[in-house]
Order: sequence, then C-alpha cells, then structure tokens
Amino acid sequence: MNLADQIPGTRLTLDLWHPNCWAIEATERTGGGVLAHAIYDSPLARAGSSSSVRGLFTAFAEDDAEIESLLDAIRASDRAGELLELQERFGRARNAPGNVVREFFLEYNPDDMVCPTLLENGFVHSAPVRIENGREEWHVGFAGERSEIEDALRNVRERANAEVSVDSITASDSNGRSPRDQRLDTLTTTQRKVFEHAREEGYYEWPRQTSTRELATDLDVSKTTLLEHLRKAESKMLDP
Repeated sequence: MNLADQIPGTRLTLDLWHPNCWAIEATERTGGGVLAHAIYDSPLARAGSSSSVRGLFTAFAEDDAEIESLLDAIRASDRAGELLELQERFGRARNAPGNVVREFFLEYNPDDMVCPTLLENGFVHSAPVRIENGREEWHVGFAGERSEIEDALRNVRERANAEVSVDSITASDSNGRSPRDQRLDTLTTTQRKVFEHAREEGYYEWPRQTSTRELATDLDVSKTTLLEHLRKAESKMLDP
C-alpha cells in the first residue's frame, strides 16, 4: 500500500503544466509520452552535490519512429542530463500505454520538479505521473479538509508558476480510482479515443447500436485502422 492510500481525505486527478520541465517540453514537440516512476540519488548527489538526481521513466509511443523522436527530443533538452536506456525491464512495461515502450534513467535538476511544492501543500502522489501533449497528469491524495483544496492549489500555482486544474475529485473512502480507470491509463491516446467512442455509440451493447464501419467514418480513419486500435484497447482492458 502506498502512502496516498493511507491518507484520509480526498483523491484528485490534476492536469498540470509548469515551466522548465524537459518532459513537458519534449512531449509538446513530439508524439508519445513519458511515465515518471521513481527518483534516486545520482552519482553527483552522492558526491555531495544537490544539483542532480536520477529518475526512472518509461517512454511510450505508437511506433518505433515516434519513440525515437521522443527520446531524441529528451536528449536534446538543455534541462536533461545523461539518458541511460535499460536493457532489462523493471516490470512496468506490461502496464505502460503505447505499442512501443522504452525504460530509461535520466539525470536532471531537482529544482525543476513540481513534486516538492505539491507535497508541501498536502498533495501526495499515488501513481506514476503521466506526461503527454505537454501536460502532466497527477493522481494525488490530499491530506487536509476538502474546503482547503482550492487554497492549496492556489499556493501550488503561485509557488511553481504552474497551471493546475482538477480533472476529477473523489472521497478517499471510495478506495480511489476504479480498476476500469486504472486499465484506461494503459491505453494510448488513440486507443482510448477509439474505445471510448465505441462505448458511447453503443458498440458493446446488445444488439449493437453501431458498426465498425460507422465508427471508422466518425473518426475519419480506415476500418482496418479502427479495428487495430480497438482490438489492442480491448486486449488491455480485458487482460487480468
């Protein structure tokens, strides 16, 4: 059980942007996205310097070309240090969104992080941070009263010069996000769009209210492309 699961109060999903972030800048310019997992001391930090930390991340994308473009953009950032790709998985690839995933360590300046500001204002993250399309998605628990959330968010915005909006808010006693929501997090942006549209149009009802041809027309893609995204989404949603 992680720390956020033990905090009474409120759970939130935050949509966040802040300056000086290599992941936000890279995903804004390219396709694909990044999952931020954990932070470790870097060799520089162990030597007595606080100017560098090493984080563990997963890059995800639709195909090899897209993920290479994303990794090149990260390497080119003047806010990113050495990028070290891992040859062996840490076990997270199975649940990562994207058809192609690559895990890596990256050194960067901890002063560019928004996490300390969130923690200081009572927000404790409960899942890997997802960075995509130049935005960060944070799942957090809030330790204070619900009436204090807006003031806490205002402090985060001011101290981190950040843009923060609340995508969802629930009571902690609802046991957080549902298994369905957690499975949705494993879909790529396109897979999620196709799957949600199919569900909304009654594709999974009996009898079916729409066809794959109609769904493909709605989304302006070929039927073959529609079926490819839909089957991959269904596989992830049904995978035990």
